[in-house]
Amino acid sequence: MRGDPFGQLLALEEQLQASRVDSVAGTSQNWIGLGFRIGERWFVAPREDVREVIPQPPSTHIPNAASWLRGLANVRGELLAIVDLAGLLGLTPSETHRAQRVLVLNSRRIPAGLLVDEVAGYRQFTVGEQRNELVRAAQPFTPYLLGAFVHEGQPWLAMSLHKVALGDAFRTAAL
Repeated sequence: MRGDPFGQLLALEEQLQASRVDSVAGTSQNWIGLGFRIGERWFVAPREDVREVIPQPPSTHIPNAASWLRGLANVRGELLAIVDLAGLLGLTPSETHRAQRVLVLNSRRIPAGLLVDEVAGYRQFTVGEQRNELVRAAQPFTPYLLGAFVHEGQPWLAMSLHKVALGDAFRTAAL
């Protein structure tokens, strides 16, 4: 591992994610995240994963890019890759509609916005609402999940957007 700095960063990221899961598991009283929908499923991302939520901006198509890479957008003078999160995860790509939003990843290193079908605002969950058994049955999302909750009968999968951005599929946007 000594000659692999990227591998070391990934290992450190896994340790940080594990500590987040421990936090979800009960070392704190409540867990708060931003709720969003992809298709029929509801997710919640850690607050620190999302810098801002914006309407889908106009973007420029990138030749020879994967179909889930919608293009590049200029957001307040910064170039932002717009990624269809459903398409990236191997689901049917999202159809454009008014409720769609872009979750801007809170990362200086990865300028990306993840297109989702709907944003539900911040959600708060208690330790008693945690249902990690839902994670095992949540393919193709499992590699990106931190845990799961059920609040008022609605399942919420806790997804790390940073894990998505560091995944192999995300790094291979060129065809």
